[in-house]
Amino acid sequence: MKKVTVIGLGDMGSGLARNLIAAGFDVAGFDLSADRLESFRKMGGSPAASVAEAARDAEAAFVMVMNGDQAKGVILPPDGLAAHMPAGGIVLLTATIRPREAREIGAALEGSGIDLIDSPVSGGFPGAQGGTLTMMASATQQVLDRARPAMEAVSATIHHVGTEPGMGQTVKACLQTLIGSIFSATFEASVLAAKAGVKGEDLYKVFSTSGAGCGCTNTALENIIDRKFEKTGSAIGTMHKDLTISLNLAEELEVPMQMASTAMQIFHAGKSKYPDGDNWACTRVIEEIVGSQLHR
Repeated sequence: MKKVTVIGLGDMGSGLARNLIAAGFDVAGFDLSADRLESFRKMGGSPAASVAEAARDAEAAFVMVMNGDQAKGVILPPDGLAAHMPAGGIVLLTATIRPREAREIGAALEGSGIDLIDSPVSGGFPGAQGGTLTMMASATQQVLDRARPAMEAVSATIHHVGTEPGMGQTVKACLQTLIGSIFSATFEASVLAAKAGVKGEDLYKVFSTSGAGCGCTNTALENIIDRKFEKTGSAIGTMHKDLTISLNLAEELEVPMQMASTAMQIFHAGKSKYPDGDNWACTRVIEEIVGSQLHR
Protein backbone atom coordinates (compact mmCIF):
# COMPACT_ATOMS: atom_id res chain seq x y z
CA MET A 1 0.00 0.00 0.00
CA LYS A 2 1.52 3.28 -1.15
CA LYS A 3 -1.21 5.79 -2.00
CA VAL A 4 -3.61 6.94 0.70
CA THR A 5 -6.09 9.78 0.95
CA VAL A 6 -7.50 11.68 3.92
CA ILE A 7 -10.91 13.33 3.76
CA GLY A 8 -11.25 15.99 6.45
CA LEU A 9 -8.07 17.85 7.39
CA GLY A 10 -9.03 19.47 10.69
CA ASP A 11 -7.41 18.86 14.07
CA MET A 12 -7.68 15.09 13.72
CA GLY A 13 -7.39 14.59 9.97
CA SER A 14 -4.33 16.81 9.67
CA GLY A 15 -2.62 14.58 12.21
CA LEU A 16 -3.49 11.48 10.22
CA ALA A 17 -2.10 13.10 7.09
CA ARG A 18 1.08 14.29 8.81
CA ASN A 19 1.94 10.84 10.13
CA LEU A 20 1.09 9.06 6.89
CA ILE A 21 3.41 11.42 5.03
CA ALA A 22 6.14 10.86 7.62
CA ALA A 23 5.73 7.11 7.13
CA GLY A 24 6.43 7.46 3.41
CA PHE A 25 2.94 7.22 1.94
CA ASP A 26 1.85 9.27 -1.06
CA VAL A 27 -1.00 11.19 0.57
CA ALA A 28 -3.79 13.07 -1.17
CA GLY A 29 -6.37 15.00 0.81
CA PHE A 30 -9.53 17.03 0.62
CA ASP A 31 -11.20 19.54 2.91
CA LEU A 32 -13.73 22.31 2.36
CA SER A 33 -11.32 24.79 3.95
CA ALA A 34 -8.77 26.38 1.62
CA ASP A 35 -6.55 27.20 4.61
CA ARG A 36 -6.48 23.57 5.71
CA LEU A 37 -5.63 22.46 2.19
CA GLU A 38 -2.76 24.93 2.09
CA SER A 39 -1.44 23.68 5.44
CA PHE A 40 -1.71 20.14 4.09
CA ARG A 41 0.27 21.11 1.00
CA LYS A 42 3.01 22.63 3.15
CA MET A 43 3.40 19.41 5.13
CA GLY A 44 4.01 17.49 1.88
CA GLY A 45 0.52 16.35 0.92
CA SER A 46 -1.24 16.59 -2.43
CA PRO A 47 -4.38 18.75 -2.09
CA ALA A 48 -7.33 17.68 -4.23
CA ALA A 49 -10.09 19.86 -5.63
CA SER A 50 -12.78 17.31 -4.76
CA VAL A 51 -13.40 14.02 -3.00
CA ALA A 52 -13.46 12.29 -6.39
CA GLU A 53 -10.03 13.64 -7.26
CA ALA A 54 -8.64 12.66 -3.86
CA ALA A 55 -10.00 9.13 -4.33
CA ARG A 56 -8.27 8.54 -7.65
CA ASP A 57 -5.78 5.65 -7.34
CA ALA A 58 -6.11 5.65 -3.54
CA GLU A 59 -5.66 2.20 -2.03
CA ALA A 60 -7.05 3.43 1.29
CA ALA A 61 -9.04 6.47 2.36
CA PHE A 62 -9.35 7.79 5.90
CA VAL A 63 -12.65 9.58 6.55
CA MET A 64 -12.32 12.04 9.44
CA VAL A 65 -15.43 14.19 9.32
CA MET A 66 -17.82 15.35 12.03
CA ASN A 67 -20.97 13.25 11.70
CA GLY A 68 -22.75 10.45 9.90
CA ASP A 69 -24.35 12.63 7.24
CA GLN A 70 -20.95 14.00 6.28
CA ALA A 71 -19.46 10.49 6.23
CA LYS A 72 -22.18 9.25 3.92
CA GLY A 73 -21.77 12.36 1.80
CA VAL A 74 -18.09 11.73 1.08
CA ILE A 75 -18.32 7.93 0.73
CA LEU A 76 -21.54 7.02 -1.08
CA PRO A 77 -22.63 9.56 -3.76
CA PRO A 78 -21.60 9.36 -7.42
CA ASP A 79 -18.86 11.90 -6.72
CA GLY A 80 -17.77 10.12 -3.53
CA LEU A 81 -14.98 7.76 -2.53
CA ALA A 82 -16.67 4.47 -3.41
CA ALA A 83 -17.37 5.56 -6.96
CA HIS A 84 -13.83 6.73 -7.66
CA MET A 85 -11.46 4.51 -5.68
CA PRO A 86 -10.02 1.53 -7.56
CA ALA A 87 -11.49 -1.90 -6.92
CA GLY A 88 -10.17 -3.37 -3.71
CA GLY A 89 -9.81 0.04 -2.09
CA ILE A 90 -10.44 0.36 1.63
CA VAL A 91 -12.42 3.10 3.35
CA LEU A 92 -11.32 3.62 6.94
CA LEU A 93 -14.18 5.24 8.80
CA THR A 94 -12.24 6.94 11.60
CA ALA A 95 -14.90 9.55 12.34
CA THR A 96 -17.18 8.96 15.32
CA ILE A 97 -20.76 8.47 14.14
CA ARG A 98 -23.81 6.48 15.21
CA PRO A 99 -23.35 2.69 14.98
CA ARG A 100 -26.51 2.50 12.91
CA GLU A 101 -25.03 4.95 10.40
CA ALA A 102 -21.87 2.85 10.08
CA ARG A 103 -24.01 -0.21 9.40
CA GLU A 104 -25.90 1.72 6.71
CA ILE A 105 -22.64 2.72 5.04
CA GLY A 106 -21.43 -0.88 5.17
CA ALA A 107 -24.66 -2.14 3.62
CA ALA A 108 -24.45 0.45 0.85
CA LEU A 109 -20.88 -0.62 0.01
CA GLU A 110 -21.74 -4.31 -0.35
CA GLY A 111 -20.95 -5.48 -3.88
CA SER A 112 -19.14 -2.23 -4.73
CA GLY A 113 -15.64 -3.70 -4.63
CA ILE A 114 -14.75 -1.25 -1.85
CA ASP A 115 -14.11 -2.58 1.66
CA LEU A 116 -14.95 -0.76 4.89
CA ILE A 117 -13.11 -0.70 8.20
CA ASP A 118 -15.28 0.84 10.89
CA SER A 119 -12.53 2.25 13.12
CA PRO A 120 -13.23 5.29 15.27
CA VAL A 121 -10.24 6.50 17.26
CA SER A 122 -9.38 7.79 20.71
CA GLY A 123 -6.53 10.05 21.74
CA GLY A 124 -7.79 13.42 20.60
CA PHE A 125 -5.64 16.12 19.06
CA PRO A 126 -2.38 15.05 20.77
CA GLY A 127 -2.88 11.45 19.69
CA ALA A 128 -3.70 12.40 16.11
CA GLN A 129 -0.76 14.76 15.75
CA GLY A 130 1.64 12.42 17.53
CA GLY A 131 0.58 9.26 15.73
CA THR A 132 -0.39 7.57 18.99
CA LEU A 133 -4.12 7.06 18.52
CA THR A 134 -6.02 4.03 19.76
CA MET A 135 -8.08 2.48 16.96
CA MET A 136 -11.23 0.38 17.49
CA ALA A 137 -11.37 -1.53 14.21
CA SER A 138 -14.17 -3.72 12.95
CA ALA A 139 -13.59 -5.57 9.67
CA THR A 140 -12.53 -8.99 8.47
CA GLN A 141 -8.99 -10.00 9.34
CA GLN A 142 -8.04 -10.02 5.66
CA VAL A 143 -9.13 -6.43 5.11
CA LEU A 144 -7.53 -5.33 8.36
CA ASP A 145 -4.23 -6.93 7.39
CA ARG A 146 -4.19 -5.08 4.07
CA ALA A 147 -4.79 -1.73 5.76
CA ARG A 148 -2.49 -2.35 8.73
CA PRO A 149 0.56 -0.46 7.38
CA ALA A 150 -1.48 2.72 7.00
CA MET A 151 -3.22 2.20 10.34
CA GLU A 152 0.06 1.64 12.14
CA ALA A 153 1.37 4.92 10.74
CA VAL A 154 -1.26 6.89 12.67
CA SER A 155 -1.72 4.83 15.84
CA ALA A 156 0.00 3.26 18.80
CA THR A 157 -2.64 0.58 19.37
CA ILE A 158 -5.06 -1.20 17.03
CA HIS A 159 -7.84 -3.22 18.65
CA HIS A 160 -9.75 -5.67 16.46
CA VAL A 161 -13.20 -5.39 18.08
CA GLY A 162 -15.40 -7.11 15.50
CA THR A 163 -15.98 -7.98 11.87
CA GLU A 164 -19.15 -6.04 11.03
CA PRO A 165 -19.67 -2.31 10.42
CA GLY A 166 -21.02 -0.58 13.51
CA MET A 167 -19.10 -2.56 16.10
CA GLY A 168 -16.21 -0.11 16.16
CA GLN A 169 -18.66 2.75 16.69
CA THR A 170 -20.42 0.78 19.42
CA VAL A 171 -17.19 0.32 21.36
CA LYS A 172 -16.42 4.03 20.92
CA ALA A 173 -19.87 4.93 22.24
CA CYS A 174 -19.18 2.87 25.36
CA LEU A 175 -15.78 4.50 25.76
CA GLN A 176 -17.18 8.02 25.51
CA THR A 177 -19.65 7.42 28.33
CA LEU A 178 -16.65 6.74 30.57
CA ILE A 179 -14.50 9.59 29.29
CA GLY A 180 -17.37 12.09 29.52
CA SER A 181 -18.10 11.00 33.08
CA ILE A 182 -14.43 11.26 34.13
CA PHE A 183 -14.19 14.73 32.62
CA SER A 184 -17.36 15.87 34.35
CA ALA A 185 -16.28 14.55 37.74
CA THR A 186 -12.95 16.35 37.32
CA PHE A 187 -14.72 19.62 36.52
CA GLU A 188 -16.82 19.34 39.66
CA ALA A 189 -13.90 18.30 41.87
CA SER A 190 -11.85 21.28 40.70
CA VAL A 191 -14.61 23.71 41.64
CA LEU A 192 -15.06 22.08 45.04
CA ALA A 193 -11.32 22.50 45.63
CA ALA A 194 -11.43 26.12 44.50
CA LYS A 195 -14.29 26.95 46.84
CA ALA A 196 -12.50 25.22 49.73
CA GLY A 197 -9.26 27.13 49.13
CA VAL A 198 -7.13 24.29 47.78
CA LYS A 199 -4.31 25.30 45.44
CA GLY A 200 -4.58 24.00 41.90
CA GLU A 201 -1.01 22.73 41.83
CA ASP A 202 -1.55 20.76 45.03
CA LEU A 203 -4.75 19.21 43.69
CA TYR A 204 -3.03 18.28 40.42
CA LYS A 205 -0.12 16.59 42.21
CA VAL A 206 -2.47 14.51 44.34
CA PHE A 207 -4.85 13.57 41.53
CA SER A 208 -2.11 12.70 39.04
CA THR A 209 -0.29 10.38 41.46
CA SER A 210 -3.40 8.74 42.94
CA GLY A 211 -5.64 5.95 41.72
CA ALA A 212 -7.77 8.61 40.01
CA GLY A 213 -4.85 9.81 37.92
CA CYS A 214 -5.20 9.03 34.22
CA GLY A 215 -4.87 10.82 30.92
CA CYS A 216 -8.43 12.17 31.06
CA THR A 217 -8.23 13.45 34.63
CA ASN A 218 -4.73 14.88 34.31
CA THR A 219 -5.34 16.64 31.00
CA ALA A 220 -8.61 18.16 32.18
CA LEU A 221 -7.25 19.39 35.49
CA GLU A 222 -4.05 20.77 33.99
CA ASN A 223 -6.01 22.84 31.49
CA ILE A 224 -8.36 24.04 34.23
CA ILE A 225 -5.63 25.26 36.59
CA ASP A 226 -3.76 26.89 33.69
CA ARG A 227 -7.06 28.52 32.60
CA LYS A 228 -6.79 27.14 29.07
CA PHE A 229 -10.36 26.84 27.84
CA GLU A 230 -9.94 27.30 24.08
CA LYS A 231 -7.73 26.04 21.28
CA THR A 232 -6.35 23.01 23.16
CA GLY A 233 -7.57 20.64 20.45
CA SER A 234 -10.57 19.29 22.39
CA ALA A 235 -13.63 21.17 21.15
CA ILE A 236 -16.61 20.92 23.46
CA GLY A 237 -18.92 20.30 20.50
CA THR A 238 -17.17 17.02 19.72
CA MET A 239 -17.67 15.48 23.16
CA HIS A 240 -21.24 16.82 23.22
CA LYS A 241 -21.83 15.02 19.92
CA ASP A 242 -20.19 11.83 21.15
CA LEU A 243 -22.25 11.71 24.34
CA THR A 244 -25.38 12.26 22.26
CA ILE A 245 -24.43 9.18 20.20
CA SER A 246 -23.77 7.16 23.36
CA LEU A 247 -27.09 8.07 24.95
CA ASN A 248 -29.01 7.45 21.73
CA LEU A 249 -27.50 3.95 21.63
CA ALA A 250 -28.42 3.42 25.28
CA GLU A 251 -31.98 4.47 24.54
CA GLU A 252 -32.19 2.08 21.59
CA LEU A 253 -30.97 -0.77 23.80
CA GLU A 254 -32.98 0.34 26.86
CA VAL A 255 -29.91 0.65 29.07
CA PRO A 256 -30.06 3.17 31.95
CA MET A 257 -27.06 5.53 31.94
CA GLN A 258 -27.23 7.77 34.99
CA MET A 259 -23.59 8.93 35.01
CA ALA A 260 -23.40 9.54 31.27
CA SER A 261 -26.73 11.38 31.36
CA THR A 262 -25.43 13.72 34.05
CA ALA A 263 -22.23 14.27 32.07
CA MET A 264 -24.36 15.08 29.04
CA GLN A 265 -26.13 17.84 30.96
CA ILE A 266 -22.82 19.30 32.14
CA PHE A 267 -21.54 19.35 28.57
CA HIS A 268 -24.84 20.74 27.32
CA ALA A 269 -24.54 23.62 29.79
CA GLY A 270 -20.93 24.21 28.79
CA LYS A 271 -21.68 24.15 25.09
CA SER A 272 -24.63 26.50 25.51
CA LYS A 273 -22.53 29.07 27.42
CA TYR A 274 -19.20 28.57 25.65
CA PRO A 275 -19.96 27.09 22.20
CA ASP A 276 -16.45 27.83 20.90
CA GLY A 277 -14.72 26.51 23.99
CA ASP A 278 -13.00 23.23 24.69
CA ASN A 279 -14.21 20.51 27.05
CA TRP A 280 -12.74 22.22 30.11
CA ALA A 281 -14.96 25.25 29.54
CA CYS A 282 -17.73 23.30 31.28
CA THR A 283 -15.84 24.04 34.49
CA ARG A 284 -16.41 27.76 34.05
CA VAL A 285 -20.19 27.29 34.21
CA ILE A 286 -19.89 25.61 37.62
CA GLU A 287 -17.31 28.17 38.77
CA GLU A 288 -19.68 30.98 37.93
CA ILE A 289 -22.40 29.41 40.07
CA VAL A 290 -20.21 29.26 43.19
CA GLY A 291 -18.01 32.28 42.51
CA SER A 292 -14.63 30.52 42.72
CA GLN A 293 -11.90 29.64 40.25
CA LEU A 294 -9.06 27.15 40.51
CA HIS A 295 -5.62 28.44 39.50
CA ARG A 296 -2.26 26.74 39.52
